[in-house]
Amino acid sequence: MGSWAPMTVLRFIARPMLGSIFVIQGYETWRRPERVTPAAEPVVRPVRDRVPGVPSETEQAVRLNGAVQAVAGSMLAAGWFPRLSALALAGTLVPTTLAGHRFWEVADKQERAQQRIHFLKNLTMMGG
Repeated sequence: MGSWAPMTVLRFIARPMLGSIFVIQGYETWRRPERVTPAAEPVVRPVRDRVPGVPSETEQAVRLNGAVQAVAGSMLAAGWFPRLSALALAGTLVPTTLAGHRFWEVADKQERAQQRIHFLKNLTMMGG
């Protein structure tokens, strides 16, 4: 083994670990988009107005985002096109984070703290 072997082992373990949350959550979102559609509407609407190809129905945009997460998470976990799949996952995290974890809008201190944790967790996952 060369000097790069420890990094190869780390990637072999880390990619499935990182990809797993995207596979599970993406599949659930694809399957049941109605759970997050109301929270996604304020984020999807302005994007839909500016970006061609974004589905006209928020539920379909949410479903598409979930499908991309599930597929790209699977690809990352398997080590297939890891940079491309990581880029796709980072791209899906932007609207997911902005729609689902708007801690700055939460009045309750405890709930705001929870949403801030989730927001920062998603930022951390983007770095991964």
